[in-house]
Amino acid sequence: MNFGVLKDIKDGEYRVIATPVEVSAIVDDGHNVYVQKSAGELAGFQDQEYISAGAKILDTMEEIYHTCDLVAKVKEIESVEYDLLREEQIVFTCIHPAGHPEEVKALLDKKVTAFTAEDSHRYGSPNAEAAGKQGALFGLESLLSINGGSGKFVSGLAGAPGIKVVILGGGIVGKSALQVLQSLGAWVTLMDINILTLREVGKLYNEKVNTAISSRYNIKKLLPETDLLINCVKWPKGSKEFLIDREMVKSMPKGSVIVDISNDYGCIETFRETTHAEPRYVEEGVVHYCVGNIPGAISNSTSIAYAASVLPHLRNILNLGVEEACIRDGFLRRSLTAHKGYLTHEETSALQNRPWIKPEDLLEISDKNLDKAPPATVTRSNNFIKK
Repeated sequence: MNFGVLKDIKDGEYRVIATPVEVSAIVDDGHNVYVQKSAGELAGFQDQEYISAGAKILDTMEEIYHTCDLVAKVKEIESVEYDLLREEQIVFTCIHPAGHPEEVKALLDKKVTAFTAEDSHRYGSPNAEAAGKQGALFGLESLLSINGGSGKFVSGLAGAPGIKVVILGGGIVGKSALQVLQSLGAWVTLMDINILTLREVGKLYNEKVNTAISSRYNIKKLLPETDLLINCVKWPKGSKEFLIDREMVKSMPKGSVIVDISNDYGCIETFRETTHAEPRYVEEGVVHYCVGNIPGAISNSTSIAYAASVLPHLRNILNLGVEEACIRDGFLRRSLTAHKGYLTHEETSALQNRPWIKPEDLLEISDKNLDKAPPATVTRSNNFIKK
């Protein structure tokens, strides 16, 4: 097959889906690899490195789409790419389909096979770790007086106390942020709804990290003394209730900081997405850092880690075909979003009111020995297509 590595064009995106390491492995499998010119340059990988790994360089994304059976990139398919998609082409990228109805429509209209990469990770995405760790550092940067913050130093100075941090969510993102902040001397409280998660965190840090059940009541009590709030909660899309409303934000000290790593509309009332070009704004006296692409700021490290994590999926699709790859890997199967004009993504069905069909039913592999995987989200849909 012909595999294409696209250059990401989203504002502030510097990562690349495959480094020369992954290209070499795919070439060794017997496939042709085409890399868009300068696709990896901003992540530290030059075209000549890809050529040395066995790839051919093509100048434009139009050439990549025209030439390749499987195309891959890091972030969403942009509107300028919709007309370049073609029937039976395979796309692997972070689609975020539930929040992008126009993108979903294009994938369905073009009858491509599309995998949403963010749902395909068996052990969690390296991007989650990157977002948590770098998001914590951006939070500290936002606390600086020169950025409108309170001017407090993370661990304090002789005679001046360190900062108080609240982290919402004890998944990979929250634990990664905790790892950075606790090591730098911040006073951290981690909040989650899972008591086992809280117990494990307490044990890991020898009870030097405070833990609390995540509820609006408990959050409301902590916010008036919180210098830095980091949101790592995957809030249900379409929820009518804010976890943190405007009055709760207003209760925080002037110059305190909110870093919304989850970047979900609906969780924090004062949230609006920002970019690396203009990452901060102040509302209710609180500095908000709401960049939707934090891992892009450390593009070399995230590209290396992320590309390694998705290589098995890419190789399975290329070597085995879509059906067999989905039989062998339940996490890849659950990430199938569109196939031959049919929607196969449950959350998107629920939130966009589009009928869907389960991937195993559409691929006619239900009777096979399928690798199991849990649903990607808690959102359910009974709006089924009858095939």
